[in-house]
Amino acid sequence: MSAILLVRDGREFLVHPGEELHTDLGVVEVPADPEPGETVESHLGEAFTVRTLRGPDLFDHLERTGAPMIPKDIGVVIGHTGAATADRVLDAGTGTGVLAAYLGRLGADVLTFESRAEFAEVARENMALADVDDTVEVRAGDITEELDELGAFDLVTLDTPDAPEVVARLDEHLVPGGYVAVYSPFVENARASHEAAADAGLRDVETVETIQRRMDFDERGSRPTTKGVGHTGYLTFARKT
Repeated sequence: MSAILLVRDGREFLVHPGEELHTDLGVVEVPADPEPGETVESHLGEAFTVRTLRGPDLFDHLERTGAPMIPKDIGVVIGHTGAATADRVLDAGTGTGVLAAYLGRLGADVLTFESRAEFAEVARENMALADVDDTVEVRAGDITEELDELGAFDLVTLDTPDAPEVVARLDEHLVPGGYVAVYSPFVENARASHEAAADAGLRDVETVETIQRRMDFDERGSRPTTKGVGHTGYLTFARKT
């Protein structure tokens, strides 16, 4: 079994079956074959609940090599493109690998490029942790140098400064009906990607800003919270029709 979480009063401990967890609440002998919802106790009698990893848990617990794409943006990408089981996906700008892991857990066959070899190695370890290392290949290198040899994909996702250059070459690397999705932290890159998609003859070109605000409810009334970050980036989509 892959990694699991032991949860206690809002605290989460990432562990592997059969290992020993040392905490301020005592030492826990993790069962070799734990069941979700099962309760295990430390040597001090403190109880922890077993929980399996889901997508949002990956965002919280994968080893980070930079700021990963957050779940709300990933949700927009999946919802807009219809990413699904058996899709062939090309991803660039792996970083921590959260997006690649989500797509792999959907059952997609993902090839993801990370330009920095040391980050690629961390991403490979993260894919193993997410239990998708059999469906997600992490390749260290520059996608622009290998693109012509890769064939066609159902979905291409990009989170790189050179995304506009890649988008300009994608017409022959998307199957009919296939999508490209570009994540841009800055609007200049989003605009350049948008224009590159239009110039390349892709259709349904659209750029959106993704904003999410939590709500506060108290005795005074209800309103969006003034805490946290609502804006994370821009998403540009286009399709080969």
